[in-house]
This record gives sequence, structure tokens and C-alpha cells, in this order.
Amino acid sequence: MLDRSTFSFLKKLKENNNKQWFDLNRTAYELAKNNFIDFTHEVIKGIEKFDSSIADASLDAKKCISRINRDIRFSKNKTPYKTNFFALISAGGKKSPMAAYYLQIEPGNNSFAGGGVYMPLPPDLYKFRQEIDYGFDEWKAIVESKKFKKLFPAGVQSPELLKRIPKGYEESNPAIDYLKMKGYYTFSGYSDSDLQSNAGLIRILNDYKATKPLIDFLNRAL
Repeated sequence: MLDRSTFSFLKKLKENNNKQWFDLNRTAYELAKNNFIDFTHEVIKGIEKFDSSIADASLDAKKCISRINRDIRFSKNKTPYKTNFFALISAGGKKSPMAAYYLQIEPGNNSFAGGGVYMPLPPDLYKFRQEIDYGFDEWKAIVESKKFKKLFPAGVQSPELLKRIPKGYEESNPAIDYLKMKGYYTFSGYSDSDLQSNAGLIRILNDYKATKPLIDFLNRAL
């Protein structure tokens, strides 16, 4: 499970987001990062029990997590560090376009887990839409099932929606609401206390297991 000190470090980092403070607290950062790596390792081991593609990939938890440093070159926000830990667990690796499982840890009950694709590149998004169009009955059976809707009441999420019908499709297409999406993923929020207990890991893995059919469907398109 995640330690309370990990959340405490991230909370303090948010209040002191500057290099001088970070350098003075680097030991606390290393402890928090290693705690998150260990937790991610446990998550990966749990996924391997129901997803053979992750088991076959032999993923290293250290290579699944994002850097704490922010890219501030083109951002108005010049704070140098992220105030969360993020992991992306994909059979193709962190930089793969494949649908993946993801996990973000952030204090203040801002943590979440889920899976899918967030903002795929246009060529990949085209393939996802095409697969949904061709296999809409299967897609609908996955994302509109009772089990899926119970765990994810808001259904499939998308970062943005097209205002117009995507090129090559008609408004009458039964899948049109999904074809207008610019991404496809599940989302479950977690409190700080959720993730500081064994029950949190169990719940994350249950969410991932329910998301696996969506991930498999999307990855088939690639």
C-alpha cells in the first residue's frame, strides 16, 4: 500500500514548488518515489493475473512512471515539479500508442485509476473509430454492460468531443456519439485513505479487470 508520508511529501511539494526546497527534501522525495514504484510493481503483478499481454511484457515498474519534472518550455505555469505521481502500464511500454492502464496519486482525494487511450494521435484515433464502427455491437456490449456501468457510472470518457460529424461518417450512424470522441478511457476516483489500505489495491485491480475488454478492443484496432 501507499504510505501516508508519500501523500505528505506531495502535499508539501505543492506548497513549496521550487528547486531550493526540492533539493533540501530530496531524501523525502526518493522515499516517496520508491514507495510509489513498489506500489506500481504490486499493481503490475495483479494485472498479470488476468492480462497475459502485461505478463508477457515483463514490465519494470520504474520504467512505467513519469518524471517528477515538468516541461515548462511552452507553459505559462513555470513551477518546476509535478505534484503527483503517475504510472502508465502498457504492454508496449510507456511511449506506446497502445491502450493502457493508468494510475495517478495526488493528495486531496485527487487520485484516480482507469484505462484506455486519452488523446491518441490522429492516425491512431482514425483506427479506433473505424474499429468501433465496424464492431459496434461488440463495443456496445462492452461499454454499456451492467457491470461496466456499475463500476463506471459516467461510462466511457473522452477528453474532448467533436462538434461536427467526423469525416467519412453519417449522423445516422448508431455509433455516432462514440465516433465524435477524441479518446476512450475509464475513470475512477480514489481518496487518500483508499490508497493507504490493502482495499485500495484490490479496488484498483477490479477496475482494471473491468476495463480490460475495452483495452483489448482498442488495441486490436492498432
